[in-house]
Amino acid sequence: MTDVPDETRERINTDPYCDTLGIDVVDLDPGFARTELTVTEGLLNFHGTPHGGAVYSLADAAFAAASNSRGDTAIALETNISYLEAVDTGETLAATAEETHVAGRTAEYEVVVTDEGGGRVATFRGRVYRP
Repeated sequence: MTDVPDETRERINTDPYCDTLGIDVVDLDPGFARTELTVTEGLLNFHGTPHGGAVYSLADAAFAAASNSRGDTAIALETNISYLEAVDTGETLAATAEETHVAGRTAEYEVVVTDEGGGRVATFRGRVYRP
């Protein structure tokens, strides 16, 4: 297995949207990524729980990092997410993306979002196209 190209790693680690939300890429290998996000007051919805968009963005960031980790451009074709549990403010969530299927120019990824205790908060699936 080859390592993630330096240029790709730098591009992934300096994503402006992730910087805005506070999402960090904490692990990156070919076909694999792990991101983290601490839930702040600014990420809550009107119910006082993390906004689904924040959880989705965390999972999507892991998906994007894993699918682009080999240095080839990967464009999302479709994604979906299932929200399973809410968490409290101050909790750090982790999203772990793993490549589950590659077929020609497309690939599939599963992303599991967990809380600090390892409990599953959401499950995300995505497919990409590599032109």
